[in-house]
Amino acid sequence: RDISLVRSHGIDFNQFPTFGDVTGAEEIKAVRQHDSVFHTILKLLPWEEFTRSIERHEAGDRARAFSHESHLTAMLYAQLAGAVSLRDVEAGLSSHAVRLAEAGATPARRSSLAEANRDRPAAVFLDLLAVMIHRAHRKMRRAVRTLTLLIDSTSLPLNALSRGWARFSDKVCAAKLHIVYDPNADCPVHTALTTANVNDITAAKAMPIVAGATHVFDLGYYDYGWWAELDGAGCRIVTRLKKNTPLTVTRALPVEEGGAILSDRIGRLPIRQASNRRNPFHKEVREVRVRIETGKILRVLTNDLDAPAQEVADLYKQRWAIELFFRWIKQTLKITRFLGTSGNAVRIQIAAALITFLLLRLAQRTQEAVRSPLLFLRLVRINLMHRKGLDELLGPGQETERPPGQEAPA
Repeated sequence: RDISLVRSHGIDFNQFPTFGDVTGAEEIKAVRQHDSVFHTILKLLPWEEFTRSIERHEAGDRARAFSHESHLTAMLYAQLAGAVSLRDVEAGLSSHAVRLAEAGATPARRSSLAEANRDRPAAVFLDLLAVMIHRAHRKMRRAVRTLTLLIDSTSLPLNALSRGWARFSDKVCAAKLHIVYDPNADCPVHTALTTANVNDITAAKAMPIVAGATHVFDLGYYDYGWWAELDGAGCRIVTRLKKNTPLTVTRALPVEEGGAILSDRIGRLPIRQASNRRNPFHKEVREVRVRIETGKILRVLTNDLDAPAQEVADLYKQRWAIELFFRWIKQTLKITRFLGTSGNAVRIQIAAALITFLLLRLAQRTQEAVRSPLLFLRLVRINLMHRKGLDELLGPGQETERPPGQEAPA
């Protein structure tokens, strides 16, 4: 249609540059066969599940002129484009109204987006996140002998406008994002958002237990009752013992002299807890004392009495992967500056950020040119509304990403 309009104005297509044997007009047609990068990524969403969630939560009557699909599209655009305010989202979407229409969405007015974030049930976004987690984990998980799950949380500071639901102290308002993460798939398998005054162990007890999996966690999850639940489900536990927790040693296992493993002992935890309560986890456990790179000595506890001590130490060291995950999403996505102040708006934005993370990982798997997740995000952000294939983000003539330190050919 556009080419016909140009031809009607008497423009000669021969004046366009030639690309090999393809004229400029044919090149324009070829480029227009591509969807925008944004549209390509949106196609990875299970839209039918999103529609079911809207119906399940009876949220359709709140849609009005600004549909739920446009709402979701706007929130994902904010993440991928790096928008820091509602005005940024409104201006960016308005400037790309044609590309947006191709994706079946409409530009968002600032007031409409603010009302939608405040009033529409966040459960619609959270349901979509759960579906995305399930699908992404199934596709990205590599074949390994056992499933290892890392459990941790990170604090998300909020401003004083959120004190009505997220007040932590007189001067601090914050939320807390709880994650169960599979480092083998680089993918969360469970998420929960609470206020900052909710203890980590309280959130962990509400999480589903994956029977038979290895669960790795830190001192924030120090609860013998919960450990007993994991043990009863056939889970392997790897965590830390507090310095003042006594261990009644029943036998010691040999360790290599001069190595990082200082001791390997099997024993029992105290039979009684505070207030003379009986310890539900009073069974044989194992303590591996290991010296880390900083010189600090850790008491690593596990209910696995047979695995090599180095394997136990390496499993606890693997917990660092979830810290890197938190750092990545905080530094590259928008979960430290929020577009709304209500609990509902914050939940929607965090769900959108995690959905974006999963979409980026799935999109990256469809091409082989860019291997770095950070570089892939940067290229997507630069080319977000360009008509270009995901395997063309590096530009013409650049087939693959060069390994770090390798010079470009002369």
